[in-house]
Amino acid sequence: RPGRYLARVEELGATDTEDAALSYGVVVDCGSSGSRVFVYFWPPHNGNPHDLLDIRQMRDRGSRPVVKKIKPGISVVAAAPERATPYMRPLLQFAAAHVPAGKHKETPLYILCTAGMRLLPERSQAAILEDLVTNVPLEFDFLFSKSHAEVISGKQEGVYAWIGINFVLGRFEHKDEEDAVVTVALGDQAESLVRKRTVGILDMGGASLQIAYEVPSSGTFSSPQQEEAAKSLLAEFNLGCDVQHTGHMYRVYVNTFLGFGGNFARQRYEELVLNQTYAHNSLHGQRTGLSPETPFLDPCLPVGLEDTVVRGGQTLHVRGRGDWQSCAELLQPLLMAPNNTQASLVGAYKAPIDFTNSEFYGFSEFFYCTEDVLRLGGRYDAPSFTSAAQEYCGQSWAVLMRRFHGGLYSAHADQHRLKYQCFKSAWMYQVLHQGFHFPLDYPSLRTAQLVYDREVQWTLGAILYKTRFLPLRDLRPESVRQAHGSWLRLSFVYNHYLFFACIVVVALAIVLYLLRLRRIHRRQLRSAQLDMLWLDKVVLLPPSTNPGP
Repeated sequence: RPGRYLARVEELGATDTEDAALSYGVVVDCGSSGSRVFVYFWPPHNGNPHDLLDIRQMRDRGSRPVVKKIKPGISVVAAAPERATPYMRPLLQFAAAHVPAGKHKETPLYILCTAGMRLLPERSQAAILEDLVTNVPLEFDFLFSKSHAEVISGKQEGVYAWIGINFVLGRFEHKDEEDAVVTVALGDQAESLVRKRTVGILDMGGASLQIAYEVPSSGTFSSPQQEEAAKSLLAEFNLGCDVQHTGHMYRVYVNTFLGFGGNFARQRYEELVLNQTYAHNSLHGQRTGLSPETPFLDPCLPVGLEDTVVRGGQTLHVRGRGDWQSCAELLQPLLMAPNNTQASLVGAYKAPIDFTNSEFYGFSEFFYCTEDVLRLGGRYDAPSFTSAAQEYCGQSWAVLMRRFHGGLYSAHADQHRLKYQCFKSAWMYQVLHQGFHFPLDYPSLRTAQLVYDREVQWTLGAILYKTRFLPLRDLRPESVRQAHGSWLRLSFVYNHYLFFACIVVVALAIVLYLLRLRRIHRRQLRSAQLDMLWLDKVVLLPPSTNPGP
């Protein structure tokens, strides 16, 4: 939509730190390989209780996102938790330098730790968080308390990522009626709610695979076990500032599959091939893969590419034969659990997806796999992708290298990508269509790296969720001001009439007083006239004389 796109483009400009009306927030993502700090800002809430805060990533004077990363991850201080605050200091100093000094005391700081911290014992986690909660406020004036530092679960991280993507895409703005809608039944509500359709997300990293999407209806379960599994994978939350309003209540399915990322899946595949080949050799007395002269012909590598697989002292010599269809079939068993402790992609509970009324975005490996070499990023079309992947796999390694040096591939593509593109495209295809059962003619999947020209982090979703009640600060004073304003208007009208009433009363009093004076004056005049009349009629008697004796 042009208007929305222009609005998003405006966000790419430098943040006006001179604007006193802006508020700020800081989020630190403590990951396994390093930690990053993100600074966000937002203008005053618009006063509509149904709208969320308009949170955006802060940009410096050069219009660059305000973000800083340090390595390694915070788990390196596990043996000495007192080093947690010194570890965090460079990130917080960086944030403090960008947030206006006068805003520090009202700027919330959230330190959220993910995979790296999850692997530590709970005692170590608690000690690190305790050091941060105790010592960070001694050095920085940010709004920071015990509830602002935590180790978040994979489920929380997935929910935050889902919130961030849908917020940037405008799917929480319910006023655009021309957008696709979905009917939602939440909690114990008697009536269903019709609102804008949200998007689901697929994210494949090197080690894990994650999916998150809204589940419009509660549905039914085939067994108590399935219902119990669903409880741990479904998150129901309210993004609105008022818990009484259900317009921003969402039910989201989130699941993370460890071992199903692109690189980890390749390792599992190599172990599978090595074990099967050695077992086959032992059974049939053959020497396949034991020397470069008799290599294992790997359908998942480009034609002619030679490589070795080493596992536990065993070496397997391989040569690519570039058969994409055979590669995809070989990968089918890998959709099961890699070992007994991890969930199977095939057997795990997955909330129903309405493929006739849904939309998904694929990130990370879904994008690299479709775009870097095949140049098919964007709207995913299974037949086109399959055809391009088969053509790529069937090319000789020498031809692919000539194309690479000729600049025919994305600038992000390197030799590692060229080597494993055949495998990863087959793996992505199997995950999508056999693991998650997306139809081959599904029209609503887009692979992407950026949304509106920017990378969207789960930290955006985190601060949106954490600050969801902040609009109440603006709404309540506003309602008080409105009530006060209406009272002033009412009292003005009331005083206006009271003033005239007083004038009328005073005027009446003066008139009555004057009339009373007039009556008194008349009475006095009448009395004086009677007195004169009486004097006129009085007969003066002559003085009496006494007779003589």
